[in-house]
Amino acid sequence: MRTLKRLIALFLTVILLFSGWIVYHLNAPVELPSVPYEFSITQGSSLKSIAQQLAHAGLLKDAWSFVLLSRLKGVASSVKAGDYEVTASISPSELLERITRGDINQSEIRFIEGWTFSQVRQTLDEHPALRHDTTALSVSEILQLIGATETAAEGLFFPDTYYFARGSSDTAILKRAYRVMQNHLHTAWAERVPDLPLDDPYQALILASIVEKETGKESDRGTVAGVFINRLRLRMLLQTDPTVIYGLGEKFDGNLRKKDLLTDQEYNTYTRRGLPPTPIAMPGLPSIRAALNPVETDALYFVAKGNGESHFSSNLAEHNRAVWKYQKRRGASVK
Repeated sequence: MRTLKRLIALFLTVILLFSGWIVYHLNAPVELPSVPYEFSITQGSSLKSIAQQLAHAGLLKDAWSFVLLSRLKGVASSVKAGDYEVTASISPSELLERITRGDINQSEIRFIEGWTFSQVRQTLDEHPALRHDTTALSVSEILQLIGATETAAEGLFFPDTYYFARGSSDTAILKRAYRVMQNHLHTAWAERVPDLPLDDPYQALILASIVEKETGKESDRGTVAGVFINRLRLRMLLQTDPTVIYGLGEKFDGNLRKKDLLTDQEYNTYTRRGLPPTPIAMPGLPSIRAALNPVETDALYFVAKGNGESHFSSNLAEHNRAVWKYQKRRGASVK
C-alpha cells in the first residue's frame, strides 16, 4: 500500500511538472527567424501541417505541443487562411490566437472617382496580390459572373479603397464594388427631390458620371447638376465635352476639335438630346447625391474659369460674355 501511494505521488508530481513545463513552453516568447517574419497559411491546410510549417521555420520549438494546445482550446478547426506578419517575439499561445482570429495582413486596391471601367480592369490586372480570374473574360461575362443586370459595365463600380487577403479573386473585388455602388445609388434615389426628369436610378447614375467629369471644384457640383437638370427639363442639348470624349474612345488624342462636336455618335450630346446611353465614368457619392438633389438655379450654361471653378449664366448673352472672358482666348469649348 505504501509503495502504491508513492507511485501515485510520483505520478502526480510528474503530471504537475509536465503540465507546468507545457504551460511555460506555450507562453514563452520565441525569437523570430527574421524581423519582420512573414508566413502564409493556405486555404484547406490542416492544423498539423501548419504546425509543422511553423516549427520548420523556427517560429515554434515543436509542432506537437501547438497541436495539443489548439485541441485543448477547441480551436483546431478555426485557423484562418491568409498572409501573416510577426514583428516581435511571440509565444505559441499568442500565435495560435492570432491565426484563429484571422489577424492577417491585408492588401488594398483603390478605384478613383472619374475612372472608366478600362482603368479599373487595368488596375485589377496589374495588382500582384490578386488572383486574376477576369483577365480573359469579356465585359458581358464579367457582368454575368458578378450578378449584374446591366448590359454595360461603365460606372457600375463604386470608387473606394478595397481591402482583401492576398490571393483573393478580382471577381470578389468587382462584386463588392458593384454591391456598394448599388446600395449608394438606391439609397440616394429614395432620398431624391421630387419631379426630376430622370426615369430610374440608372439614369441618375449616367447624370452623376457627367457631373463627376464636369466638376472641378466641390462647391460647384450641385449647381453643375442643376444646369443639366434644367436642360433636360427644357429638352435642350446637354452639350458636355466629357461625353463626346468618351464616345471618341482611343481616337481622342487630348485635343477636342470642332469636327468632333459636329460628328454624330451615340455619346455626342452636341448632336443628340437627352442623356447618353451609359455612364461615362465612376461617379463618387457627392456626384450621385448632387444629381439627385441638385441646387435650385436658373442657370442654363456654365464655363470653366481655368482655376477649377465655373461661371454660371442664366441666359446666352451673359454666357457669351463669360466665354469671351474665360475661354475664347484659350480656344476651349464650353457648355
